Amino acid sequence: MHKYLYLVVLTLIAVVLSAGKAKPVKVFMVGDSTMADKKPIADTPERGWGMVFPSFFDKDVVIENHAQNGRSTRTFIEEGLWDKVMSRLGEGDFVFIQFAHNDEIATKKAYTTEAEFEANYRRMVADVLAKKAHPILCSPVARRKFDSIGNPVDTHPVYAPIVYKVANELEVPFIDMHTKSLEILQRYGVEGSKKLYMHLEPGQWKAHPEGKTDDTHFVEAGAMEMAQLAAEGIKALRITPLAKHLLKQKKMKVIYTIPTEREDNNATDK
Repeated sequence: MHKYLYLVVLTLIAVVLSAGKAKPVKVFMVGDSTMADKKPIADTPERGWGMVFPSFFDKDVVIENHAQNGRSTRTFIEEGLWDKVMSRLGEGDFVFIQFAHNDEIATKKAYTTEAEFEANYRRMVADVLAKKAHPILCSPVARRKFDSIGNPVDTHPVYAPIVYKVANELEVPFIDMHTKSLEILQRYGVEGSKKLYMHLEPGQWKAHPEGKTDDTHFVEAGAMEMAQLAAEGIKALRITPLAKHLLKQKKMKVIYTIPTEREDNNATDK
């Protein structure tokens, strides 16, 4: 009899503890290759900023990175990638959305007109809100480009402001990754900023045996700088459900997202 009473007590304790345990905060990342997961990790140093975003949070924040190489707002929707995110999204979840690198280039198959780009962002916001979840719009991170006197050049002069316009008119959170990443380029300078992007010497990496010069995509140091901008944006906007789980810098270590089950495509952004 005592044995059974003991088991009942243990069961009740387990129920109480589980009831008191906070539900993890779930974050979905939606965007292009500047945000996306990269693999195989051992063969390339390339990292999307969404890939390293878990580094900034405690274990009570769960991040799914659905960003994909080469996608624009249009192709992300047309290929069913957005519908997949919506099928997994729950009430109270957060969705970070960052596009433009592929939308804005007329020669790309992923090209999206300005009007379509705005409409797609508006649709994404509406879809997230309909799920009683929280959209957070991010302007695109900067490409590494400098003028003749060493000042960063804005390569998103048209599409970045559209993201702000949508966020402002729909009254949803906006993180200006664009302006802040240009400030990072200014701080590092022409030569120093190379260590943030894919500037690789020949023979260093299996996936890039001939070396590579890529001023769009990041190595780990650059991805962490960009992810830091998103973390700072969370603090500035006082998004409490996320902000309270941000780690202090001394407690941080680089952690990658666990790739979600999805069809991989190696298309890249330029």
